[in-house]
Amino acid sequence: MLTCFQTSVISSAMFLTGMAANPLAANLTAATIGQGIGWTLWAKAAIVPGLLSLVFVPLILYLIYPPEVKTSPDAPRLAKERLAKMGPMSKEEKIMAGTLFLTVGLWIFGGMLNVDAVSAAILGLSVLLISGVVTWKECLGEAVAWDTLTWFAALIAMAGYLNKYGLISWFSETVVKFVGGLGLSWQLSFGVLVLLYFYSHYFFASGAAHIGAMFTAFLSVSSALGTPSLFAAMVLSFLSNIMGGLTHYGIGSAPVFYGAGYVPLAQWWGYGFVISVVNIIIWLGAGGFWWKMIGLW
Repeated sequence: MLTCFQTSVISSAMFLTGMAANPLAANLTAATIGQGIGWTLWAKAAIVPGLLSLVFVPLILYLIYPPEVKTSPDAPRLAKERLAKMGPMSKEEKIMAGTLFLTVGLWIFGGMLNVDAVSAAILGLSVLLISGVVTWKECLGEAVAWDTLTWFAALIAMAGYLNKYGLISWFSETVVKFVGGLGLSWQLSFGVLVLLYFYSHYFFASGAAHIGAMFTAFLSVSSALGTPSLFAAMVLSFLSNIMGGLTHYGIGSAPVFYGAGYVPLAQWWGYGFVISVVNIIIWLGAGGFWWKMIGLW
């Protein structure tokens, strides 16, 4: 269960569309530093550290928290039986699969085709509605999606006004004086900020709330201390996903996994902290070299 949860957090960090709050981070980046983060750039920057995390995190969890059942020889047979019982793909399933490829393709190549992510999503939804695969009543029943849409608008507006009325500037100047007074290079200063940003997630119950409250301020501070702005934005964006693995409430999927009841709370938090250290080492270590190679800093 822990492996499923922690790897889902990692995979969310690998793609702009991997978590609902990722587009919020991209929008705040554009509003703060005037540079956008597209689907392709995000995936390109995250692919190496993400794959390394997907290799090492399950291995480490297997060693420190081994599963009770280590073999399941009947799984292939059961899978074949269930697939045979399902039969061939229906017309609706084929339309859904085609729409998925269309939407993801437009997300990936939208920059070259001058199609933004919102237009691609609306097109995909329109195809599903017109074809009858999804009904409008079913859309209205997606409470989480409507809640996300409403709060994202409020969070983006709030971040803009906090910046407009000087709160972000004041916070940035205060932190710059404190961290700058330590006499550290921008690399070490940014490392301090990253740790503060990451582990403050213990006080947040969602990635969107954390991003809305702290992303713009920490990005502004990082830039003021000499960190390349786009590099800082992307690191903070990636870690905004990974920090969700700290607790049983830190990201939307956490309560679902924890609620299954397989892992006690103390172990969930303890192993969550251990894996957070592993992920930080991978993403800032190996990831740092990769980002240097692709010119992010």
